[in-house]
Amino acid sequence: MPNIASSKRQIRTDARRTLRNKNVRTRVKTDIGKAERLITAGKLEEAQKAVAAATSQLDKAGVKGVLHSNNTARRKARLVAKLNKAKSAKPATK
Repeated sequence: MPNIASSKRQIRTDARRTLRNKNVRTRVKTDIGKAERLITAGKLEEAQKAVAAATSQLDKAGVKGVLHSNNTARRKARLVAKLNKAKSAKPATK
């Protein structure tokens, strides 16, 4: 344990930030996982909405500084690429 008062305060601050960041990261991972499951299941209309939600959460995490902006861009690009690949592989039904 630190003896310096500022270090003690910093530990408390880090604990609060860790909880906040963990919450954001968990939400991002959940939304991405949901979107990927829908894509693999072939439910592309629902997957489109899930991808939009995941993209939104990634953007929020990037703005808050929880994830690096390049990390969010890479994750969004991969997710949209999976969706587009699934759309092109499956013929449109009327």
